[in-house]
Amino acid sequence: MPTTKKENFYFGMMMCVGMVIMMTTYNLITNGLIGNISLAAVLTQFVLGFMIAFLLELFVVGPAAKKIVFSITRNKSSKIIMIVAMAFFMVIGMVTFMSMYGLASSYFADGLPGESLLGSYFSIFIKNFVFALPLQLLIIGPIVRFLFGKLKANRMNESLTTV
Repeated sequence: MPTTKKENFYFGMMMCVGMVIMMTTYNLITNGLIGNISLAAVLTQFVLGFMIAFLLELFVVGPAAKKIVFSITRNKSSKIIMIVAMAFFMVIGMVTFMSMYGLASSYFADGLPGESLLGSYFSIFIKNFVFALPLQLLIIGPIVRFLFGKLKANRMNESLTTV
């Protein structure tokens, strides 16, 4: 887990890259857009989605999730409880905001055929939450924590050998 602001920045970036790649792919598949949208459009959606997600993670959802987790968890020494709680509240926050982004993208691409704005939002939210929570808990989260731990250990070894 990150312990400094710089580490938090890199950890958040790694997490956002993994989640945005997977969520973008998931949404392209579930909306039947694979093969119907150009590679340039996919890359544009990825870059824009990443920028929005990373800014949300850094300045809105990340700080709010940390406050909530540290205020409701009694056993802060249990690493697994802290990881699961943090993942849960990060997913809730990110899905809330990124579903708004998805709704706006859908609206500008082809409108909302026959659906209310609120109904469309909740449909997108539920669909994304059901995919994002297990993705975060079982795949992206563990991979990023593993890679981040390796990078952090390599940094520590490099700094010890240069002293």
